[in-house]
Amino acid sequence: MKKDVRILLVGEPRVGKTSLIMSLVSEEFPEEVPPRAEEITIPADVTPERVPTHIVDYSGKDYTVYKIGLSIPLFLKLLTFSFGVVFRLPLILVGNKSDLVEYSSMETILPIMNQYTEIETCVECSAKNLKNISELFYYAQKAVLHPTGPLYCPEEKEMKPACIKALTRIFRISDQDNDGTLNDAELNFFQRICFNTPLAPQALEDVKNVVRKNLSDGVADNGLTLKGFLFLHTLFIQRGRHETTWTVLRRFGYDDDLELTPEYLFPLLKIPPDCTTELNHHAYLFLQSIFDKHDLDRDCALSPDELKDLFKVFPYMPWGPDVNNTVCTNERGWITYQGFLSQWTLTTYLDVQRCLEYLGYLGYSILAEQESQASAITVTRDKKIDLQKKQTQRNVFRCNVIGMKGCGKSGVLQALLGRNLIRQRQIRAEHKSYYAINTVYVYGQEKYLLLHDVSDSEFLTDAETICDAVCLVYDVSNPKSFEYCARIFKQHFMDSRIPCLVVAAKSDLHEVRQEYSISPAEFCRKHKMPPPQAFTCNTVDVPSKDIFVKLTTMAMYPFQACVFFRQDFNSCPSVCFRSHARLRCMCACNRCTFCICQNFLNSDLLQSVKNKLFTAVLNRHVTQADLKSSTFWLRASFGATVFAVLGFAMYKALLKQR
Repeated sequence: MKKDVRILLVGEPRVGKTSLIMSLVSEEFPEEVPPRAEEITIPADVTPERVPTHIVDYSGKDYTVYKIGLSIPLFLKLLTFSFGVVFRLPLILVGNKSDLVEYSSMETILPIMNQYTEIETCVECSAKNLKNISELFYYAQKAVLHPTGPLYCPEEKEMKPACIKALTRIFRISDQDNDGTLNDAELNFFQRICFNTPLAPQALEDVKNVVRKNLSDGVADNGLTLKGFLFLHTLFIQRGRHETTWTVLRRFGYDDDLELTPEYLFPLLKIPPDCTTELNHHAYLFLQSIFDKHDLDRDCALSPDELKDLFKVFPYMPWGPDVNNTVCTNERGWITYQGFLSQWTLTTYLDVQRCLEYLGYLGYSILAEQESQASAITVTRDKKIDLQKKQTQRNVFRCNVIGMKGCGKSGVLQALLGRNLIRQRQIRAEHKSYYAINTVYVYGQEKYLLLHDVSDSEFLTDAETICDAVCLVYDVSNPKSFEYCARIFKQHFMDSRIPCLVVAAKSDLHEVRQEYSISPAEFCRKHKMPPPQAFTCNTVDVPSKDIFVKLTTMAMYPFQACVFFRQDFNSCPSVCFRSHARLRCMCACNRCTFCICQNFLNSDLLQSVKNKLFTAVLNRHVTQADLKSSTFWLRASFGATVFAVLGFAMYKALLKQR
């Protein structure tokens, strides 16, 4: 709603413009009337609409046509009507000095009002008798704040298309069970969020009875249909209650031109550098309700018709066919519940402003009763803080997939969505997606892994190097494939803190020697990376997800250098032993606690001692006489002592390493 209202009184000399203003202020007719009244301001708290109102007395000497265009005109004579036509401002026609005549001029004026739709209303008043003075300025204020023009066409006696479109969207949002009617609970919720008060049961029945009386299909199954909803608002407008319809429209984000305001669609959201954006728990609950609302056949997937129905509250179709190759779908290619949430997660991560816009179209702030869509977004803390604290609260991790053209990157992306080579061949080239996102479980926690297929380029941009993990893909059947990965790694990631994983794609094919100075396995060992991970999409069932679990784990725990990093391992953190207790060791650093323990346990010395002890104590046949022999128990005690000493030595080695 406007912050203030300016009313300009325009008319021929001596028609009573100044007298009207002075009578409003002093509540009595002035005996002496100055040539022109000074501008007055009526405070917001004394106006019905709670908006400051400025009243200006027009003088031909002081106001040009341009200045009139910046004000809100109140025309006292039809002679000045042309100004309103030029500047498309609401007009009120006022007949002053009604005390001087014994008849009403309304019959003469009404045909003129019907001819010029810009005239909002017509009022007869008298400054001398104080007749309709306050009403005059109230109607003027109302004409500005709640204009009829955008809503209703008097000639056709029906609402304009833009108004019908806006109210239809509002109806669809309010129909929370998507049954085509507003039941009593939905009507009460609508009434409460728009007017801050519920309707009494009898009032609800009265409303529906009015609709039933005038419209045969306005009520169905004791609920208000869309036709009934539109009829009610037409009735409000025809009876001069424009403010009711405007209150509803503005509550759902519309401006005077019946367009959703930027403030509604794009609420302020500050995102510091090196921070990411994610949906919070409340947003996921809201999206779950939206999915359930439109999944009419309850198959946990949205058919094309169901998806089209969901997006009817949007001014355009936001998702293209590439989305079906970005998230999980069922056998028929329909987006599943998990895929639906994944696509929203992807949009939030990559373009949070677009996510806010989409949530605005769905009516998140209204249905969730929040101030704005910004309450649905969590801004994660700076990644540097995560590294310092050696823990993260993030739920979405981005992995850039890099490799030369034809190496199998697309296959890796589609494998994340559970698609083998047969299903991948069904994807049309124009519907290809360079992103894939799905949930991955790490230590029982559900996380989102976002894969980005980085285009084949000799020089990556800064944006293409910003990620949580890197997947370097090479084709085992192409001898020139690995050289590209090695070069990109050395140029962009060798000195960074971003963990990298080398994937040997198309491992079902015959492996050839790579035309590089060292083999991929030696390259990984040299740069303290996990060994190359064999991967193929050419499977009968769903491709293995092992590499995705590893990539997500690496992205979640980049601070556990001994497991994932390619840096100097002299100062491995003490947490590494606990990590290795849960993880299979992915390094061969020989310096971290786990590797030292493993090397000690597998050493020739320990194996020799163990074998001798087994031979001397445990592997010989034990007789009943041995059990009674002190010599046997002496040997057994000696063996236990040796093991205890070895255990204590290993414990000291652990403490020293930490």
